Amino acid sequence: MSEQYIITGMSCAACSARVERVVKKLAGVESCAVSLLTNSMSVEGNADSQDIIAAVEKAGYGAKLKTENPKPESKSESGSESEAEILADHETPVLKKRLVASIVFLIILMYFSMGHMMNLPLPEFFTGNHAAVGLAQMILAAIIMIINQKFFTSGFSSLLHLAPNMDTLVAMGSFASFAWSVYLLFRISGNNSYMPDFYFESAGMILTLITVGKMLEARSKGRTTDALKSLMKLAPKTAVILRNNREITVPIDQVKRGDTFIVKPGENIPVDGVILEGSSAVNESALTGESIPVDKIPGDQVSAATINQAGFIKCEATRVGQDTTLSQIIKMVSDAAATKAPVSKVADKVCGIFVPSVIAIAIFTIIAWLLLGKNFGEALSYGIAVLVISCPCALGLATPVAIMVANGVGAKNGILFKTAASLENAGKVQIAALDKTGTITSGEPKVTDMIPSSGISERELISNAYSLEKMSEHPLAKAITEFAAKYENLTAEHVADFRALPGNGLSAIVDGEKILLGGSVKFINSEITLDDEAKKISEKLASEGKTPLLFARDHKLLGIIAVADVIKSDSANAIRKMQDMNIKVVMLTGDNERTAQAIADEAGVNEIIAGVLPDGKEQVIKNLQDNGKFRVAMIGDGINDAPALTRADTGIAIGAGTDVALDAADVVLMKSNLTDAAAAIKLSRATLRNIHENLFWAFIYNIIGIPLAAGFFARWGLKLDCRDECLKTEFIIGQAQITRKKNGVRFSHNLFFRSMGLET
Repeated sequence: MSEQYIITGMSCAACSARVERVVKKLAGVESCAVSLLTNSMSVEGNADSQDIIAAVEKAGYGAKLKTENPKPESKSESGSESEAEILADHETPVLKKRLVASIVFLIILMYFSMGHMMNLPLPEFFTGNHAAVGLAQMILAAIIMIINQKFFTSGFSSLLHLAPNMDTLVAMGSFASFAWSVYLLFRISGNNSYMPDFYFESAGMILTLITVGKMLEARSKGRTTDALKSLMKLAPKTAVILRNNREITVPIDQVKRGDTFIVKPGENIPVDGVILEGSSAVNESALTGESIPVDKIPGDQVSAATINQAGFIKCEATRVGQDTTLSQIIKMVSDAAATKAPVSKVADKVCGIFVPSVIAIAIFTIIAWLLLGKNFGEALSYGIAVLVISCPCALGLATPVAIMVANGVGAKNGILFKTAASLENAGKVQIAALDKTGTITSGEPKVTDMIPSSGISERELISNAYSLEKMSEHPLAKAITEFAAKYENLTAEHVADFRALPGNGLSAIVDGEKILLGGSVKFINSEITLDDEAKKISEKLASEGKTPLLFARDHKLLGIIAVADVIKSDSANAIRKMQDMNIKVVMLTGDNERTAQAIADEAGVNEIIAGVLPDGKEQVIKNLQDNGKFRVAMIGDGINDAPALTRADTGIAIGAGTDVALDAADVVLMKSNLTDAAAAIKLSRATLRNIHENLFWAFIYNIIGIPLAAGFFARWGLKLDCRDECLKTEFIIGQAQITRKKNGVRFSHNLFFRSMGLET
């Protein structure tokens, strides 16, 4: 059983690692994944939800089941709206206010701490009154600390729970600067030499600049979930239903299965249903990404959030609430965001030990510099620099941000990844096994050739074929009747004594006495004598994977109509794109070798496996995997594809397929285009590449920055400092700056942005 939870109080990747760790320890929990990006948690297993919530709260965070409505008073809101409210960017506005207030007081603080060094005038009261200047700095720094008190409440609270996080590092750095400066302020009486060693401006600067980083991070997270939020906004709020022959507008959550609802031109379709009356063109781009409207007639399915563009339609509700296609898409994208890709495991392990390690390094740095003869103020400066430059968030967000963006891009284009793992695995595919019918081909026979006999026109041939085949329900007969509908003013003759001869063909009487026949070469040849030319043409058509149907009237051959399950217009292009990505494409089919080869030649696949029984596809996939040496994707649409979709490393279901196939697959293609399978693999590979780049920069940032901050390269004139004694106008971007001495002059250069790992 899988359950989704909303987690509150997390501030960095160390927090999510802590929550994940405590929940995994509970009995009955099979797996747990916490997303810092969406503040959500996915738990697999049979553990009691109350035990899970209690464990999270004991760790110092908040938790509640995602099914609980965050705003109980909003009864008219749908579940989608509630989730949209959860994902809404509440952080950025708050952080923006904090930042503005912090900057105002920081400017004043910097004026008092640096103004005299830049010959800026101070109020006469402060001239030569170092204690007063120190007190002013202390008060201003304290105000900034109060404005940003969340760093301290979160940081020290997590420290008390033995689970230090990013806020702990910030709080410790700022508090250490403030406390040391207060100590010097008490010693300043009669000794003004302590004045340059105040770190009040560092205490305020650290909090202000980290708030800048936090706001940038919050904005990045907010934009990342935009695709999911836009999907949720598509959910209609009301529906017009018929009750007692009256039109009533009701909230969407009051629509029940079986209700009759009406949709006028220009309105959104409120729930999934089937058309009872009327016809229209429906824009389904919200769900499939396909901009061309789809014509709908009675009996056709319609989906929630699509737009009725033309006619008035009356429909019966078949899926409502969380069962609609839109709700399922939202759930799929949301669940994928709450899971973790295998590639994130390394970063998760690092994040779990990152903050304690940084604290230990900071303490060791201070002790080491004291042992090397530095005064406490300078040693403390190095320790504070270590605390504030470290950034576990970049490591923790490098993967989920990329995953979320990719899921949003995929959803907008009709490609749905069920989990983060399925998104990652899709890009590792080496062999793609494609079911033929319904995947490479349309799944419906179509007329491909018309070859009338000498002296017979095409219209005469199709007219006779139509008169006979319209009486049959066979799929081949349907192909001919659909083709005949393209001819203007074509009417069928009255037939009598109609007979269907299974495995052979059809026969009937026309004009009261003339026999009309249609069927296979063998059947027609048993009724009339076929010449060699007709037999040769039939063999040629059969070799091309087509089914030749011969028609005769009054013992005379009228001609041949070839019918075949034709490949989709995009199949060959899709297969070529897969091959361009070094993927071997294999076609699976139950057809004979000759028919399969004809389709394979047209589609351009690398290999065919013909004569596969419905229950044999799973074994074929297992053989292709060759004991795990190759990663295989299965692409199919039918019920008989479900075992193979499950067996494959990545199961990709064509969206127009059966519910069983969709449930078994890892990736769903809403538009039923094979080209989207290639696009899904390409998107996965691009996402993996982006994740690796993000992780590289996140690791490099910390690997280089922390030793620099600790003064490891100080002997070569390179060091990171939480403040500069000479040029106090240096502005730190991110969390620190790099300085270099040359001929007694100090040069400053911006080094890293704390959100380096967030680039997507």
